[in-house]
Amino acid sequence: MTTPQTLDDLRQQLIQWKGIDIAKTSNPVPGDGNPKAAIVFVGEAPGQREDELGKPFVGQAGKLLDELLASIDLKREDVYITNVVKFRPPENRDPTPEEKAACLPFLQLELAIIRPKVIVPLGRHALTQFFTNISITDAHGKPRKLTDSLSIFPLYHPAAALHNPNLKQTLFEDMKALGKFLRE
Repeated sequence: MTTPQTLDDLRQQLIQWKGIDIAKTSNPVPGDGNPKAAIVFVGEAPGQREDELGKPFVGQAGKLLDELLASIDLKREDVYITNVVKFRPPENRDPTPEEKAACLPFLQLELAIIRPKVIVPLGRHALTQFFTNISITDAHGKPRKLTDSLSIFPLYHPAAALHNPNLKQTLFEDMKALGKFLRE
């Protein structure tokens, strides 16, 4: 893989890449949004709707993410949204460690091109790409420095709140904390 200079270059490489089995049976779902975003949301992997449309977070979890963004006066156009794994695992199963490792260079290149100030891992699979020894239960809603110029602000995955309605209020409270963090 040559080092892409733009997100469009990276998208073209992803479309052609067949480095893991799920890349041969599902459509690539590159990140989407503002290429100069100060904040990047990272989910785990595309679902069925994302696979069909080739865009991240366009199903039910995406609708909830849109509500969460609106709750702190942000729109999709203001942020960048992507996933760790760029292809849909069959039957929406959790991505395997091998799938995450194989797709990680794409995520790293996205982040290198965008150069955000804040990364918001959505759920445990995304969080472990940045911190391997912290659980989402302990980390959600609390900013952590990754470098002097980059903070990680983990949130529960919106899909978790769809499956467990008790998490929805927590997710909105954490999003409010993220909004406050972004203003400071």
